[in-house]
Amino acid sequence: MKILLLGKNGQVGWELQRSLAPLGELLALDRHSQHGCGDLANLQGLAQTVQTVHPDVIVNAAAYTAVDQAESEPGLARRINADAPAVLAEEAARCGALLVHYSTDYVFDGSGSRPWAEPDAPAPLNVYGQTKLEGEQAIQAAGPNHLILRTSWVYAARGGNFAKTMIRLAGERDTLSVVSDQFGAPTGADLLADITAHAIRQVLQRPADAGLYHVAASGETSWFEYAKYVIAQWNRAQTATNIIATAVRAVPTSSFPTAATRPVNSRLDSTLFQATFGLALPHWQAGVARMLAEIRPQIK
Repeated sequence: MKILLLGKNGQVGWELQRSLAPLGELLALDRHSQHGCGDLANLQGLAQTVQTVHPDVIVNAAAYTAVDQAESEPGLARRINADAPAVLAEEAARCGALLVHYSTDYVFDGSGSRPWAEPDAPAPLNVYGQTKLEGEQAIQAAGPNHLILRTSWVYAARGGNFAKTMIRLAGERDTLSVVSDQFGAPTGADLLADITAHAIRQVLQRPADAGLYHVAASGETSWFEYAKYVIAQWNRAQTATNIIATAVRAVPTSSFPTAATRPVNSRLDSTLFQATFGLALPHWQAGVARMLAEIRPQIK
């Protein structure tokens, strides 16, 4: 089996290189790759790469994710998040490949307090969310066998993340102010990569299980509670890092104005995915604790 992975050096893409390798021959690309086009802004190059490789599975882990910057670069965001998935979907349909694509809770308006389910009507609040929704719709319209996985609050030990930022700030400030009125479930890139590999195997055997699914760690929290958990875990481990913050203060979203409006309710209902693929998604705290243990040697 041939697998074409795009976005190999992103948070999810890096983990996918590990989880997909046992499934078959893996060609992993990013926008700087020399042997094949992994640049989602190069639509012609993408099409040619799929035609040349003729993969059995295409996994698109690349995206335009600069949420605020997208407000001033809607054309580039749309090219990468909507036009490129459309090209991949058309080529996947031609060669009979399974297309795996990642989307986001930002396709919803964040209203209410219950977790969003797959049939709920999208209503994006910003350019990023709108272009990601257009990418979903383009894939569905092209008609290839596909898995669209909507997720939220993705983190990884590799690169920057919210937890690392909180630890750094807690070493610099007496008090941290963190948004308390946005809710979701921090979801590890390693978890997403592992469940992707499992889902690919199943869909190749049972194509009827293809489609759109919500995938997030179980449980829920706010950014405020997330920050408190991270600092408590860090202190409990008695690391060499000098935490001087003595308080974490809850503040509303309005305290931190941004170019793009964020959804308040980012909860996703993963019931359908878990039932279809026979998986139990762990609580968000389990993944975050594991990630903190992994980054501890990196932070002085």
